[in-house]
Amino acid sequence: MDEPTTTRRALHGVAELLMAGPQHRESGTIRLAVTPGGFATAAGPRLRVAGTELVAGDRAIPMNGTTFRELAAAAGITDPGAPAGLYRDGSGAGLDDPIGIDAGAAGAVHTGFARGDEALRRFAPEVAPVLWPEHFDVGIAAGEVNYGVSAGDSYLDEPYAYAAPWKPRAGSFWNAPFGAARPLGELPGATAILDFFMEGRDRAASDPVRED
Repeated sequence: MDEPTTTRRALHGVAELLMAGPQHRESGTIRLAVTPGGFATAAGPRLRVAGTELVAGDRAIPMNGTTFRELAAAAGITDPGAPAGLYRDGSGAGLDDPIGIDAGAAGAVHTGFARGDEALRRFAPEVAPVLWPEHFDVGIAAGEVNYGVSAGDSYLDEPYAYAAPWKPRAGSFWNAPFGAARPLGELPGATAILDFFMEGRDRAASDPVRED
């Protein structure tokens, strides 16, 4: 497995097992938020990822080379594990799996999320973007279309932006099973991602609903 994929899955595991799961059990929500250089819980317990470290209070704990269970213990997380019964997908990580994080690959994930978050806030200022732990993507819903940026998944093994109408549309713009997707390598900044979201909104308004 290459470094970007290993790193993405490790960060996804941290988001799911050490942040969203404990947060849901304590505060009733799985929502996470993009922060400068990483991401964080939206409620208690207050945790954030910064680069290749997990920050808990005044402790910045290196994540690389440990396991999720060991990292949880170091951060004082007493009930690690995924949110129970809320979704079927996820990181696929187990608490005793090793964590492998490359600094450069982690930076690419964090930069992609930061640019996606900025583009979403410019696109729909009235809607707060959410980093979701199930698919590890930052997104919003507006006008019956989901918009966001994924760190990569089984569909496309690299960061990408997406627009996904609740009712699938027909037309050349819609190149993915769920709607439209563009690798961030083709969208080199928040403005380019914003332009893609705007085109998705316009196409969703004009293209016919797909007849399956």
